[in-house]
Amino acid sequence: MSLRAGDPAEIGGYPLEARLGSGGMGTVFLARTSSGRPVAIKLIHPQFAADDEFRIRFRQEVAAARQVSGAFTAAVVDAAPEAEQPWMATTYIQGHTLARHIATKGPLSGAELRRLAIGLAEALRDIHRVGVVHRDLKPANVVLSPEGPRVIDFGISRAVDQQTLTVTGRVIGTPPFMSPEQLQAPRDVGPRSDVFSLGTLLAYSATGHGPFDAESPYIAAYQVVHREPSLEDVPVALRTVVESCLAKEPNGRPSADELLVLLRDLPTDLDQIDARGVGAGRTRDMATEHHFATPATPAPATPTITPAAPDAGSADTAIGRRLRRRRRPAFAAAVAVAVAAIGGGVAALTAGGFGGNSGGDKDNSLARQGAALPDGFKPWHETVPGGREDIPDELRCIAHGDALFCGGGGVVATRIRARDGSRVWTAKSPGVPVNGMHLVGATDDTVLGYRFAAQNAPQGPPSEVVALDAKTGRELWSVPSGAQSTAVTGRTQDAMVTGSVVVTVDASNSRFEARNAHSGQVTWTSPFPAGTQCAPVPVGPQLVAMCATNTEVNAFAVRHPTLYPVDRASGALSRPIEVNGPAVPMGVANGRLVLLQVHMEGTDPAGYNGVARVDPASRKVAYSRLAETYAGTPGMADSTVYVSGQAGLVTALDPATGRKKWSRQTGVEGAAGPAAGAGALYFSSATGRVVALSPDNGKPLWTTDPQVDGLTGQQGASPRVTLAGRALIVAAAKNTLFAFDAQKPPKSG
Repeated sequence: MSLRAGDPAEIGGYPLEARLGSGGMGTVFLARTSSGRPVAIKLIHPQFAADDEFRIRFRQEVAAARQVSGAFTAAVVDAAPEAEQPWMATTYIQGHTLARHIATKGPLSGAELRRLAIGLAEALRDIHRVGVVHRDLKPANVVLSPEGPRVIDFGISRAVDQQTLTVTGRVIGTPPFMSPEQLQAPRDVGPRSDVFSLGTLLAYSATGHGPFDAESPYIAAYQVVHREPSLEDVPVALRTVVESCLAKEPNGRPSADELLVLLRDLPTDLDQIDARGVGAGRTRDMATEHHFATPATPAPATPTITPAAPDAGSADTAIGRRLRRRRRPAFAAAVAVAVAAIGGGVAALTAGGFGGNSGGDKDNSLARQGAALPDGFKPWHETVPGGREDIPDELRCIAHGDALFCGGGGVVATRIRARDGSRVWTAKSPGVPVNGMHLVGATDDTVLGYRFAAQNAPQGPPSEVVALDAKTGRELWSVPSGAQSTAVTGRTQDAMVTGSVVVTVDASNSRFEARNAHSGQVTWTSPFPAGTQCAPVPVGPQLVAMCATNTEVNAFAVRHPTLYPVDRASGALSRPIEVNGPAVPMGVANGRLVLLQVHMEGTDPAGYNGVARVDPASRKVAYSRLAETYAGTPGMADSTVYVSGQAGLVTALDPATGRKKWSRQTGVEGAAGPAAGAGALYFSSATGRVVALSPDNGKPLWTTDPQVDGLTGQQGASPRVTLAGRALIVAAAKNTLFAFDAQKPPKSG
């Protein structure tokens, strides 16, 4: 709904676009971040701002919501609990609440009901794993998003070891969906109280009424404590599970992990039962069987994760300059795999690029099955401090022999020993980074990264490409960098390494500039076609300029991109190749550039519904439609395109035909990938949770547990896994890196 008279124009620097709703405690608005990402901002009503007890509860809500993974919840983007009028911004989740869905469309049934049950159980699992109890799980706090159910509103949640906030005479919660202990002894509420609430929610979803419904909340509360639930209309296959959740004593209920096992063992269609009430298909649904799959070989021993050596040799080479503008991405779809591309006689490595590995380079020694570990390798864990401690960013890495080069966020680049995680040097960036921009790349003797200017710097470029000596970290040269790649290509890579040359966009976004990566000497410049802005795209050893008109770029609506093959020796642009857009470059298959076509619903991207294949030599473009629209994070490896959904569903697509090869539900929410090597595909989330899948059929080989707290609801992230031989180096939130043997992953659970 539209903003009303008296509504603020912005909150905390976020321009408001619409009013989403208003409740007893506050009003929720739709807003946008500076990058164009939609967020929901809860603004607390002024009358509660002076209520000390309320402020404590609101601080608890913010703290609890920050802890919980963003895959099954609304991830916190920003908050100001101490403001004169407190507010919190979370990821905007598109969809209706469960309460509204039931009221308008009636109860759920069959496979839809089963998916809801499993999704909510997975949400509870992640909430409880970080030590939080939600305490208000009800239909109005569940949003049915296209990616699955999302749990919102942590307004009365608390940490398990935290004293419960209680006020005499006040019941906090919603009685028909509260547990007996919430009504009798609030200080004793633990994780299994949420399981009770989930049982009531499942009964409500299946029947349209709660198991303890009554004419008044007081009678409902009495029935929760003293009466048996009304479950006659709940499908028989689900009823036994719901009954176990609704045990009066907490110890009689399953944990969230145990509940997941029970739910996944239910038949795929809950309505398909025989006269004895037994599911027609008791075999586990293959889409979820992987959660409990065991490998054919004995489980490997759990490696010991040891801390890395201190950063005694870190070198801060950052120079502060003011960041004057930020970009709003047209479609967050950065896709990448760290690869090795040979050009000009120098091995060039590109972070976030589209070289051999993403295009099917079977000879990449780092990705071959049976590759060795780095000499002296032991599992390790390392955090790399950046120039901005308040930026919870992630790094991205590339491997080059024993060296590991990483960058992103407040780090221009750092060199780390792959064998033990010890740092050789680190160059920091003082400014606020552009989301998704990490390392540019590396050659044998040079590492290139992005540096963002400090906001209090008086003059200078807002962002630069910086070249560092690979051995010492000494700054060799820097150049101002343009910043329109996201608007043009849908990915955040404003510069790229090709052979021994780095290609950048000049600060005015008017031309390409090619330099020797080590010396910085300009080898050629190439102006953009009149009235356009462009970004560099690698096509194997070749270079292509992807361009769009100024009008479309400025409107963040690139619908008619044009490709220009670039002569690597002179920078001259060949005749244009027009492509039906919007389209996002993915990688190379059989010498052709592969682009995913974006399906738009009005002005909003809704996923990918087609593939375009461009042959720069013949100038021909071939198109294939996908059987459906796939939403999520795209990636490419070994001539196959992958889309990983926000809730962990990974789909493999043949770019030549658009045909789906396989689809597999994983337990890694908000996964990015893949990285390919050692006979597997690796996807991981910001929490450091990794899943290894078989390239042939998507069969899960193993999954690890989270390593750090991180928001996993984002889409469009580039792959976080890098291979150094058989060693897996994983980048996670808060500039955390850890490594282990791909054949001996950390044991889950």
